[in-house]
Amino acid sequence: MTPTRKRRLIAIVLILAGVGVASTIAFYSLQQNLLYFQSPSEIAEIAMPAGRQFRLGGLVKPGSVDRQEDGLSTHFVVTDGPAEIDVQYVGTLPDLFREGQGVIARGALNDEGMFMATEVLAKHDENYMPPEVADALEKTGHTVKGE
Repeated sequence: MTPTRKRRLIAIVLILAGVGVASTIAFYSLQQNLLYFQSPSEIAEIAMPAGRQFRLGGLVKPGSVDRQEDGLSTHFVVTDGPAEIDVQYVGTLPDLFREGQGVIARGALNDEGMFMATEVLAKHDENYMPPEVADALEKTGHTVKGE
């Protein structure tokens, strides 16, 4: 092998190694920033670590909404039938938020297992339900309203 070919081969190997390292770093960085959708039943099945951000979806359990005196703090329960998760949210809830309706909340579990929501989204008409919530409810045997 001539010295020129040897240098080219070394350069190609170094370039491929650099691309591999950069791809691996990018993959792991993006993996940590993804917000996965979880239903209460899925959270009960897996050991979700405290502090890990994800989206929680289900129905607001009737009779569970408790608005605190400060006017911004709200405690409610999200259920998909077999499982329930307590949710604490500080902020203004959407106008369409009410008991028995589908919601998606973004946040994380605290050390006590309560979901601390940073954002709450409510469905926007009487027949619409977010696809993730509808799929999770169908898996647990609930019928989706409007069908």
